Formats: sequence, structure tokens, C-alpha cells
Amino acid sequence: MAANMSPDEEDVQRLLIQFRDEAGECLGSPFDVPVTITPDKLQLVCNALLQKDEPVPLAFFVHDAEIVASLEKTLAGQSVETEKVLDIIYQPQAVFRVRAVTRCTSSLEGHTEAVISVAFSPTGKYLASGSGDTTVRFWDLSTETPQFTAKGHRHWVLSIAWSPDGKKLASGCKNSQIFLWDPATGSQIGRVLSGHSKWITCLCWEPLHINPECRYLASASKDGSIRIWDTLMGRCDKILTSHTQSVTCVKWGGDGLIYSSSQDRTIKVWRSQDGVLCRTLQGHAHWVNTMALSTDYVLRTGAFEPAEATINPQDVRGSLSELKDRALQRYNQVRGQEPERLVSGSDDFTLFLWRPAEDKKPLERMTGHQALINQVLFSPDTRIIASASFDKSIKLWDGRTGKYLTSLRGHVSAVYQIAWSADSRLLVSGSSDSTLKVWDAKTKKLAIDLPGHADEVYAADWSPDGQRVASGGKDKCLRIWRR
Repeated sequence: MAANMSPDEEDVQRLLIQFRDEAGECLGSPFDVPVTITPDKLQLVCNALLQKDEPVPLAFFVHDAEIVASLEKTLAGQSVETEKVLDIIYQPQAVFRVRAVTRCTSSLEGHTEAVISVAFSPTGKYLASGSGDTTVRFWDLSTETPQFTAKGHRHWVLSIAWSPDGKKLASGCKNSQIFLWDPATGSQIGRVLSGHSKWITCLCWEPLHINPECRYLASASKDGSIRIWDTLMGRCDKILTSHTQSVTCVKWGGDGLIYSSSQDRTIKVWRSQDGVLCRTLQGHAHWVNTMALSTDYVLRTGAFEPAEATINPQDVRGSLSELKDRALQRYNQVRGQEPERLVSGSDDFTLFLWRPAEDKKPLERMTGHQALINQVLFSPDTRIIASASFDKSIKLWDGRTGKYLTSLRGHVSAVYQIAWSADSRLLVSGSSDSTLKVWDAKTKKLAIDLPGHADEVYAADWSPDGQRVASGGKDKCLRIWRR
């Protein structure tokens, strides 16, 4: 008899559900839904409860599993008590979409040695590269041609960093000097910042919402110290010493702390205003190579909102106080209620997730890589951590708990550098196998393979406006990729 009835007339099982946000706060009260409900329907209900002017795209999770087809299918593999209220976590997604890059639109020659670093400015208006040929080059993105060659360094340019207002680029070399450049003219700003006794390993600017003048710059060096420079006066403001070996990475956080990692196996947390050492994070069994903050992307982009990007990238306009307010608002939104999280990667093949502002014990020790870790990055929305390793894989981890999610396999040699798209949906990786690959963070699969380089790819970056990927490496060519 039942076989003749249409599915609508059958008793579809119903469940009591309760929407909660990522912090666990309830939205509305529990109500019952058919177990066959789809994400689209959940979206309608949830947006009605949120009462926003514009509905936001949402993703829904039950016990850490995303509801993709229907609630029923997601629950199929789980043991669920039907008598209890089922918590459904909703996560706002980026309101804009970045399309995957699919082709190389320019192969730019100019550097006479390997390209070691490439970086887009905070709005994606400018592109800079640092090379073993001792120069920094600026590239014109509207025509995709070389624009300026900045000469001054006398050794390999190892690190470059854009100020968060996009008006200055700092570069550090193997000769232990730091230069500042104006991207609009390609000329040097102020005097050379010298003081380190060994080469520069990393550069990081003070966040825009703390100082909209972008005056202070932190540098890490093989000499074991971190220096804070006053770029306006062209002098060293503070020297932070406590590490006993080379400092590999420095990050200037949004809450007034500076973080440094070192080959002495520790991470140190400093107070930026007076340079006092707050705490030392211990746990790694070998050199700490790389670090990332959950707020890195919002600190990098400052007052620029990728959702409002135009086809031709422009500098962000406004007074200093307006820019500061906009940057602070964006920072607070990404940071949320909890202090920023830090993830560190090491030669001991492990990663550690920390809450460095409040605890010197790690939240999680993240194991699984079979070789040393080159780079680690939080997605712009802070929900996923990606790590690149010499074991040829990229691994994805939960950005809150550090729980292992998946491995992205496809490269046939070491993965050197990775970069997220501004909407956190895609990830690009550059490898010593001479290819770039674009990965889909949702499906956790390879989206597009990008061959083209003639040798190892050392550097890759995705412009914050989402339009381009730039890559560089051993073949001395800078390549620009678009959709």
C-alpha cells in the first residue's frame, strides 16, 4: 500500500533543531524540520531569524560535518538521538566569490637571477618582487609590464613587505640592510636602515589600526635579534634580544604584541610599545621556520575590503582617522571575541596552535607531515589553517581547534609557498616541481593545474582583490595568472 503513496504523503521523519553561531550562541528557539531539509531551505530560515537587510551566504554544520545535500545525508553516518534538540552551527561565508585563475596571461622577464619573493600591495594595485640579482622590481598590473627596477641592495633580496596602507615597500637583503621604496616612482624613501649584523630573514609592519601612518617596521635577522625601526626618522627604535639563534619569522599582531620564532626552537611574545618580553612558547623539538596569525589577512589588507574591490585596483581613500577606523572595524570583525591565534611550523615536522596572548601552553600539537614545514597560513576567514611541506603535500587543519582535516596531494616535489584567495574558498601552491596548483578548500580537491614555469617555483601570491596570482622562481621569470 505504502509503495503507491507519493513521498509527500509519507511521514517524513522530523527533528528538533537549534541554530547556533560559531561561538555557541543560540539563534531563536528550537523548531522542528523535516530530516530531508536542504542547505538552501536552512539558509532561508536562518537568514529570516538573523533579520539582516541583505541575506548572507551561510554554511551549516552538524557535529563538524557540513550539510551539503540534505540534513538526512549528513546524519547518515552519525549516531543521533532523535529525542534531543540537534544543534546546527551556521557560518557566514564571504559575500563575494573569487574565481580560480586558469591561464598565464604574462611571463615577465627582467630579473637576472631567481625570484625569491613576490607580493601584491594591500589593494592589489601594485606588485613587487625581490630577487637574487639584488634588485626589487615593481610591475605595472594594468599592462602587465615591468615598471620600475629598484637598485640599492648589494646582495640577494630575501624578504619584502608592503606597509598596510600600500604606500611603502620594505626590502631586506643578505647584506643585513633594509631599504624602503615608493611604489609610485620606484625610488628609495629615506635612508638605509642598517644595524643588524647578519642577514634579514623577515619583515613586518605595524598594523594600520594601531598607527595609520605606518611608521614602524619590525625586522628579524640571523643575528638573533628583532629590531623595531622608526621609518620616518630612519633609525632603530628598539632592539629585542633574548633568542639564542637565528630569528626566522616576525609577526606584529593586532593587539599590541609582536611574535618571533627562532632556530632556538622557541617562539617569543613581546609587548610592542616597550619591547618587554611577555612569554616564551616552548614545545618544538627543532627549528621553528614559519608562523601565521589568525588575523594576518585582515592586518595585511588594512582598510581595504576585498568584497568592495573594483576591476582597476585603487588605493584606499580617506583621512588617516577614517582609514584607522575602517581597519579597526575590519580587524575586530575577523578577530571576534577571542584573542588572535598563532600557528607555528617547524623542522620537527609538526605544527603547534597557540593562544599566545593568554597561555604559554599550546592548544594543539598538529602532526602528520612527513618532512619539514615551509609555510603555514590561516585562511582570511580564520577557519582553516593550510601548511606546505617538503613532503609534497599541503595539509588543511581546523583553524579553531587544530584538528586535521585533509591532505591535498598532487605535487610531485616539495611545496614552497601557498596563498589563499580573499574569499577563503581557494588556495594556490607553488612547488619545486615547477607547477602551481589551485585547490578548492570546500571539495578539498585539485581545481586547476598551472604548468608554465621552467624550474622550481619559490614564491606565489594571490592579489587581495582576487583578480591575479603572481609567481616567481628559479627560471627568473615572473608569471601572472588570471581566470
